[in-house]
Amino acid sequence: MIKVNISKDKIIITGHADYEEYGKDIVCASASSIVITSINAALRIDKNFLIYQEDKDKLTIDIKGNNKDCLLVIENMIEMLQELALTYKKNIEIRRK
Repeated sequence: MIKVNISKDKIIITGHADYEEYGKDIVCASASSIVITSINAALRIDKNFLIYQEDKDKLTIDIKGNNKDCLLVIENMIEMLQELALTYKKNIEIRRK
């Protein structure tokens, strides 16, 4: 299961959806696409807005800025992940702290 833990200035995404095997998993592909596109968009607007770190089965996003447009991009990312979680309840879980 993909777990998305959201706090005020940090988002941690861990795990694998286990919907299908690696390379064929549409839930993982969707989540990855949503997150990577959102990170890239925010960094294009303000290169100092966030710092991210990728590890095996873990992505950490540290929000360092307060740019209104970047915050909208991140909120949109969270809403898209929530929509994905509604459809694939067994494969992705969103938690807000």
